[in-house]
Amino acid sequence: MELKEEFITRSRELLGSDADSYFKTIEEPLNDSFRVNTLKINIEALVNRLKNKGWELRNVPWCKEGYWVLNGRAALRGKVLGAETPERIGNTLEHFLGYYYVQEAGSMIPPLMLELKEGQKVLDMAASPGSKTGQMAGIMNDEGLIIANDVRIDRVSILKVNMQRIGVRSLLITRRNAMNYQNMKGVFDRILLDAPCSGEGVIRSNPYSAVEWNVPTLRKFGKVQKGLIMSAYEALKPGSLMVYSTCSLAPEEDEEVVNLLLDKTDAILEPARINGLKTRDGITEWQGNSMDKRLKNCARIYPQDNDTEGFFVAKVRKPI
Repeated sequence: MELKEEFITRSRELLGSDADSYFKTIEEPLNDSFRVNTLKINIEALVNRLKNKGWELRNVPWCKEGYWVLNGRAALRGKVLGAETPERIGNTLEHFLGYYYVQEAGSMIPPLMLELKEGQKVLDMAASPGSKTGQMAGIMNDEGLIIANDVRIDRVSILKVNMQRIGVRSLLITRRNAMNYQNMKGVFDRILLDAPCSGEGVIRSNPYSAVEWNVPTLRKFGKVQKGLIMSAYEALKPGSLMVYSTCSLAPEEDEEVVNLLLDKTDAILEPARINGLKTRDGITEWQGNSMDKRLKNCARIYPQDNDTEGFFVAKVRKPI
């Protein structure tokens, strides 16, 4: 994989001496991973079922429902695939029955930061294809209401099919510009804004992201994300939580977006930390520009630290 010189320079500015480890890791294939859908089957039953099929599994440390497939097709990319190799993770009977959802281990992090409970009103502002939507429904035991929104009809269709397959009932799907949710002031107990982004963090699974990468695109997405985070904060009930996340490691899409929220509102930034996950503090200065010191509470999740994609997470509380 050939990385652009500007990408390399920026990564070294963020990571210092650890940048070489980062560059090495994003060249390596990801293990397949999935999340057990506890709305249809319990964890032990599915794990035993898959192990009996020859799957070698390892639990994701920060998510009890999450598992890596150590001998899956992704792990064996470029090697000879023998008869003992498990079938493709998306082509099994268990997958079609909705017993598990194929989900990257890093993608499981944002819902776990939301402190979800049964009976809450939850907004998933940019929900498709639904991996985090389904995870939230599982955490809530399908009790409450999740409004899952996306702006494009093709993405809404994918979201609908996926939620039907895994059996989520506590769900209302909407197709609208997420900015419009700012009109529902103080309605939601929890909001997940897994924002549309450049995908800088998913180079490991999508090398073409490295080809497309450019700074103007980061800034374009950052402008959209700033509007979305302000809209989400308006819709959040006082005393409640919002999680802002991206699969990008670009400060323009991450800390700079959260910094605007801190500057314009009374938002409280809580530590975005969960057991079993190695995180790095959010940055407070980028290319000579200082930002709010509270941004250290954000979480930067690098591929070399947890064997995942790259992710950014901020945990925001609206004061009473």
